[in-house]
Amino acid sequence: MERRIKRPSDDTVYNYNNNKKSKFLVTTTKSYFENLPNETFYEIFEYLEYNDIYHGFFYLNKRFQNLLINLNIPFQINLSTISKLQFDLYNKNVFQPNKHQIKLLRLSNPFTIDMIFSSPRLICNLIRIEKLIFDHINSKYLNNILKYLMHLPKLHSLILSPIDYIQNPTIIFNQIFRLKKLKYCKLTYKIKDNENILPIDFDQYEQNSIEYLIINSPFRYESFQKLFIYLPKLRHLSINYLLGSNNSQINFYPIELKDLKYVSFDLHSINFRQFKKLIKNFFHHIEVLRISTFDDFSYSHAEQWEELISSSIPNLHIFDMKNSYTTAMDGFLYLCLSGHFRSKFWEEKQWFFDHQYDCHESSNNGTFYSTNPYRRKDHTFHWQYNHCIDSNVKKHDFKSVKHINICGKRAINNYVIYFSNATELTIKNYGKTYYGSMLTVLNQILPLKQLKKLIIDCNDFPIQQVLNLISLTPNLRLLKWNFQSIDQTKLKLIEQSETFRSLSNTNKIQNLQILHCCLFDEIQFFIKLFPQLESLQIAVFRKQIIQIIRCLLSKMDHLFFLHITDIIKTYLQKLNFLIKSENLLNDYLIKFIDHDLYLWW
Repeated sequence: MERRIKRPSDDTVYNYNNNKKSKFLVTTTKSYFENLPNETFYEIFEYLEYNDIYHGFFYLNKRFQNLLINLNIPFQINLSTISKLQFDLYNKNVFQPNKHQIKLLRLSNPFTIDMIFSSPRLICNLIRIEKLIFDHINSKYLNNILKYLMHLPKLHSLILSPIDYIQNPTIIFNQIFRLKKLKYCKLTYKIKDNENILPIDFDQYEQNSIEYLIINSPFRYESFQKLFIYLPKLRHLSINYLLGSNNSQINFYPIELKDLKYVSFDLHSINFRQFKKLIKNFFHHIEVLRISTFDDFSYSHAEQWEELISSSIPNLHIFDMKNSYTTAMDGFLYLCLSGHFRSKFWEEKQWFFDHQYDCHESSNNGTFYSTNPYRRKDHTFHWQYNHCIDSNVKKHDFKSVKHINICGKRAINNYVIYFSNATELTIKNYGKTYYGSMLTVLNQILPLKQLKKLIIDCNDFPIQQVLNLISLTPNLRLLKWNFQSIDQTKLKLIEQSETFRSLSNTNKIQNLQILHCCLFDEIQFFIKLFPQLESLQIAVFRKQIIQIIRCLLSKMDHLFFLHITDIIKTYLQKLNFLIKSENLLNDYLIKFIDHDLYLWW
């Protein structure tokens, strides 16, 4: 009888071969992940964001807690979505003990920035910081924080996006241009009256080392002269709202910017003659030019472009133009059909163009745009699509595009363009179907399964179509919806449908923004449909606000951030009293900014 071998209790695995001719013992050592040396974990951590490291390792055992608290390697922190409870633990256990090791810091919550930098001078402790990203920062704190950035020896990249309206952008530029080691700067700010914004006052600045400047906000045409004086090393310039001047006497004197190779503008109230001044005085050395215009016929003459490019920007090898319009469609169509943009000049450079428009219901909306090369991240797609310029464009994959804007009333099947890498979709008109389902047509121009963000910005999009669309986008995380009120009876019927029941159990939407004032019954509908919500932005009827807040805080288990738009400041005290008197939250922060109320817990 064969003797049974007892398995040892140590980490060695014994394999026995009982072959009659040969008997031998093979031993292998079983390894545990936790037994790896600290140096190995340090190498692994360098490839991960620190919040992922924290959630994955900190609570495993005491060894990993000590390892992370005393981590001596540069790391990245991205706190874009986090509850207050999680943040308090994270701030205590990770951020504060390791702030001198942080290489990249991103804060996307108006409360977290206030808490970490309650005293702005604390930012001086970030001695290894190379890149700072402040999203939704309150502008009243921003100026104080910026004063201390000059004490950070390694800071070379800065991205700022204030949550409220900026009264005077000159103040922000004044602080940023004091940062002598800065190489990359991206600004996104809001101004209440874009048309009356004043030029930036650059008189008090010294020359700066910025090489990449991106301004996603209004910027005046007159400000260029001094801007280029103070940024002699500029290589890349992008402005998404370049605003012209009514003063026709503005003159620039030439500045040779040898390093400036890339220029991208969205032009507003700047005609071709004014734009030509910029090219001739500043942009002689550029290699990439991207422009977008709106309702400006002066940019659509091919001959004037040929002359300007040949005489003033000889090194240009990428020319990307988009002319969007709502009027003068006949003029644009004439330019398309006449073939002026298919002359020898354009063909030799391999620059091709196309034209699309929506001719349904007397619409004059359309776009004339470059197709080769096409490297834009956003694209506006019109359902009614007519080819006018480049007959070679067939089933072209615009791989650079991440965000699609759908316009037009007819959802017509189209096999011309595909957007294989799109992750965001905006629908601006409800496309009534004439050739099969609208959702089927959508799936033939972009892969719906990979969408992460959906914006429905039209007030006639049927709610059942929205539910059907969500069911085809299993990876959707953010929904921005121009929801229109419907009666309670219809809401109840929708809640009883199989589609609704299935979606309420399967959708993964965490961020919901409703572009409409909601009633209590509609809020209850959203609570049932999106049970995984973490962040909610809504406008509500003021008479029901107490009832709505009570319902949200008591029924939504995952929710930790609430943004109520268009409200008066007196409700700050009312809601604060409600939460405390009924003990709805134990630990929370609340604030009022520009007619909006923010609650975080």
